[in-house]
Amino acid sequence: MVYPERFSNLPAHAWPRLRALLDVHEGGGPTIHMTIGEPKHVFPAWVMDVIAENASGFNSYPPNDGSPELRAAISGFVKRRYDVVLDPDTQVMALNGTREGLYNAVMALCPETKNGERPAILMPNPFYQVYMIAALSVTSDPIMVPATLENGHLPDFANLPDHVLNRTTAAFICSPANPQGAVASREYWRDLIHLAEKFDFKIFADECYSEIYRDTPPVGALQVAHELGADLNRVVIFHSLSKRSNLPGLRSGFVASGADNIREIKQLRNFAGAPLPLPLQAAAAAVWNDEAHAIENRAMYVEKYDIADRILGNVPGYASPEAGFFLWLPVENDEAAAVKLWRETGVRVLPGGYLAQDWNGINPGQRYIRAAMVAPKAETARGIELIRDCLYPQ
Repeated sequence: MVYPERFSNLPAHAWPRLRALLDVHEGGGPTIHMTIGEPKHVFPAWVMDVIAENASGFNSYPPNDGSPELRAAISGFVKRRYDVVLDPDTQVMALNGTREGLYNAVMALCPETKNGERPAILMPNPFYQVYMIAALSVTSDPIMVPATLENGHLPDFANLPDHVLNRTTAAFICSPANPQGAVASREYWRDLIHLAEKFDFKIFADECYSEIYRDTPPVGALQVAHELGADLNRVVIFHSLSKRSNLPGLRSGFVASGADNIREIKQLRNFAGAPLPLPLQAAAAAVWNDEAHAIENRAMYVEKYDIADRILGNVPGYASPEAGFFLWLPVENDEAAAVKLWRETGVRVLPGGYLAQDWNGINPGQRYIRAAMVAPKAETARGIELIRDCLYPQ
């Protein structure tokens, strides 16, 4: 039996790899999960009422692109948040989870060749795993560009050689960044858009953590493209209710861009899509239309930033995250630190190297661990204290 070669040499995925690393040891205390970025704050109680009120929709096939009400709510969010007016009929599409959109945008928008060569797709390193799989699925070369302390944890795509940029069809960028919490500035977006125009590639902006920040809302890619008067087809943005609204199980996100891009993405969805059920679309529309709960949610994360700063502020190399809900903590060896922490305290974190790949023989994540601050405040504080006492004794 023959299988596709493009998937034959994939590295082990982070979660089975983590279980293989830790589960052979007994935890040193009550388990505190700080591995996966699955929000544990309470989602708005009225979401269940909206689903119940629209339960008859389970009797109908849902519209592929999102209901008119959901697309209008998404467009309204983009207008409030970024002051960009999008046509809900031609520039927005609802997603069944943002990961679907990140993958299918590559399938729909990235050509098979560029300038007569095998195409390349750029991505930060560390990176969200779907970026790499999407590139491999369209037989492109995933080019993993280090996002390290030295460059502010954001990839320097402009420093790549022209022969790579000339065959680049797309560049993934996550801001606020997972795992480091770095935020792309207006200048960063401006320079990246100009680079994309020069070498004719698209920017896939993963902005799923955009609503988790301290005080200043992170600038968005489509926002800067609009300000520059750039073609909105140059930029594709992806958002989600998972982090903003504590609804990872709702599987509601969206993709927005210029009308040409969305037309192509919709065409693929017509044949291979899995739309959100109508009652869940109704709930998603109500949630996108409401800002009060997002403000309350953000305030809880700001409290956790303060807790982390208080507990870890004296740790050499500690960097308080600008946004998002991860701590990216320096260690000598990521796997050794994760095992020590689990065996001695019961805290589970993710080795940073599991989120990255080797670049010129160096894995930029191996000197870090990622700790997710998603649990209730008291549990998060206890986990951070145990991390400090175990890995950074004074």
